[in-house]
Amino acid sequence: MNIKGVFIALFISAISFGQNPTAIENHELTKDFVLGKFNYTNHDLFIKTHPSHSSKTTYLNKDVYTAFINMFNHAKTDSISLKIISGTRNFNEQKAIWERKWKKYNILKPIERAKKILEYSAMPSTSRHHWGTDIDLNSFSNFYFEKGQGKREYDWLLKNANKYGFYQVYTDRTTGRTGYNLERWHWSYMPLASKFLSFYNTHVVDSDIKDFTGSELSNILKIIPEYVNGISNEVQISTKN
Repeated sequence: MNIKGVFIALFISAISFGQNPTAIENHELTKDFVLGKFNYTNHDLFIKTHPSHSSKTTYLNKDVYTAFINMFNHAKTDSISLKIISGTRNFNEQKAIWERKWKKYNILKPIERAKKILEYSAMPSTSRHHWGTDIDLNSFSNFYFEKGQGKREYDWLLKNANKYGFYQVYTDRTTGRTGYNLERWHWSYMPLASKFLSFYNTHVVDSDIKDFTGSELSNILKIIPEYVNGISNEVQISTKN
């Protein structure tokens, strides 16, 4: 094994054995946490991913990252390369994305502008990426996953990702799923995400979705029932069993 390989192995070992599972399990959830209003870079439940696993500086919940490493290693043995292209985003980061797209679609009326953004991007305080449980893999293009290497990667994920706790939450909407469009790249670590979603549904109301342009539309667009909860029925059923 070369020096780089040794370093990565030590890094992974530190993650696997350096956690405090009891602290993670017993961490007290807050409304600010599920709304993304905290600094994940110094949060004790989050860790920076190794450059070999991500295309840019990325943070994830420690449990999620451990599960991803296990999935990554399995995929590698099958000649499948997985690369995290987006991980945790807090309120301010999501707000920057939202505000940029709000300006981009300025020729549309506010309600139509919001709907256009919501095809693929969440309102700040409503994104699963706030929780450190969700990752985007390999490409932001659905088309990429329809042929060639991209299809092989997607087929591998469909076959194996669930074994490691990861589920595709934004599947084809022809099944009746509401909310965002199909995202073949978006995978959620449901052992934690399901708990955070449950907390969100019992503590967050429309008035908590605020402090960005167009936030007043959240109630009209039924953001919580249609988008926050607009995940695959298969995912909801499988995680209840």
